[in-house]
Amino acid sequence: MKELLLYVAQNLVDHPDEVTVTEREENGETILELRVADGDMGKVIGRQGRIAKEIRVLVKSLAQRSQKRVSVDIVD
Repeated sequence: MKELLLYVAQNLVDHPDEVTVTEREENGETILELRVADGDMGKVIGRQGRIAKEIRVLVKSLAQRSQKRVSVDIVD
């Protein structure tokens, strides 16, 4: 799931080399933290958060296949 998030984010932004994804566990849930360059934040979030919402849906649907709980946080 981490690789999928990294792939999607790198293809959305202008500076793909500055995209990082860190993974941490909290209360039995995996949290993926996505960091991008300041100028690329809008491209990852999208208008009214539509792109961010779809990224979260994509990752959660993949996680459900393996019966895991995963959430995506976009960090400044």
